[in-house]
Amino acid sequence: MQTSTITFIAHGAIIKIHPDESGGIMAAVREKFSSQLDPDLLAKVRGLAREQGRQLQSLLEEALSEYLERNQNQRPRQHVLDAYGLSIQEFDELYKNLAK
Repeated sequence: MQTSTITFIAHGAIIKIHPDESGGIMAAVREKFSSQLDPDLLAKVRGLAREQGRQLQSLLEEALSEYLERNQNQRPRQHVLDAYGLSIQEFDELYKNLAK
């Protein structure tokens, strides 16, 4: 099935409208901004995006999201807490024996 995306700009925000998996419509809103990076760092990020077949904005969005999650309230990331909880459930008896 071929899908089409409609892109328009409203009040400085880029809005992309495209069909979702169920045939409904999803809108992805992105706000345009500009910044500056060290040229070598930017080249590495662009290269990584190219290697992974991703858009630069996708890679930057993921990196910023992970950074914010890591530094929010200095708490461990949720997936780390989830893995810890599963480990305790699975290996509780082993951990008790090792602690003796």
